[in-house]
Amino acid sequence: MARVDYYNDPNAPKANSIAVAVSAFIQDDERRILMIRRTDNDLYAIPGGQLELGETLAEATVREVREETGINCRITGVIGLYSNPKHVIKYDDGEIRQEFSICFRGEVLGGELQTSTESSEVIWVDSTVLDSLKIHPSIRLRINHAIDESRNSTYFS
Repeated sequence: MARVDYYNDPNAPKANSIAVAVSAFIQDDERRILMIRRTDNDLYAIPGGQLELGETLAEATVREVREETGINCRITGVIGLYSNPKHVIKYDDGEIRQEFSICFRGEVLGGELQTSTESSEVIWVDSTVLDSLKIHPSIRLRINHAIDESRNSTYFS
């Protein structure tokens, strides 16, 4: 399903749903960041997706990481809570979603990089090359909060 993100766009369509989403910021032993290239908008992102009925937030995050990247992880903390009503996502089925998204920090337990129907590429990225990748501003905000070592509290908006 194709999607279009509207971010602080005065011409954005009005949201008609809200969904709980999760994402994970995970680094390897070399401090590279686990990222995917999304198949629905061709942008680079940290892995994540929607909470499903019957799951905890941590279970959803672990599942999404495994499904999109092939990596098994565990959740170690919370980076931030993101609920910007000026960020809406329009899907080709007519849904226009405002997300309530929780970004977690995780660590690798095992697995091997593999793509999925949601990821055309799965890579470990050095933070020095982030500016060369097409990353949505909302995802870049999460990454910036995660790598900012001076932060000692959970972000929320």
